[in-house]
Amino acid sequence: MNIEPRTPTAKNPPEQFAGDVWVDGIVAPHDADQRTTVALVRFAPGARTAWHSHARGQYLRVTEGVARFGDRDGNVIEVHPGETLYTPPGQDHWHAAAPDCFMQHLAILEAADDPAATTTWKEHITDAEYEGRRA
Repeated sequence: MNIEPRTPTAKNPPEQFAGDVWVDGIVAPHDADQRTTVALVRFAPGARTAWHSHARGQYLRVTEGVARFGDRDGNVIEVHPGETLYTPPGQDHWHAAAPDCFMQHLAILEAADDPAATTTWKEHITDAEYEGRRA
């Protein structure tokens, strides 16, 4: 047993996020056969990810505020503290804070066989997509 070292809070890059988003790593693999990662991610009001997908899917547990999640079919749902959203492998999606509050979630996922292929980042979402309006 050991207490994991604390990793410094990092601001997520503007190539993949719009607005202010910070991440604290919580769980990272120790050995080659381990795949799980967990991070605490904090979004400023209205901040959002770009479109992306995960090779093995992702669980997002909202712990604070109101989250918005969208898919390529134009569905936008709100998720509240204590609720967990699952996105299946390969599903394009985005996540964001509602426009009037901070949002925090735990992101839980497994790495792909090639860790560089775990998350595939795509274009930024539009304001219409964030608001749930068809372009």
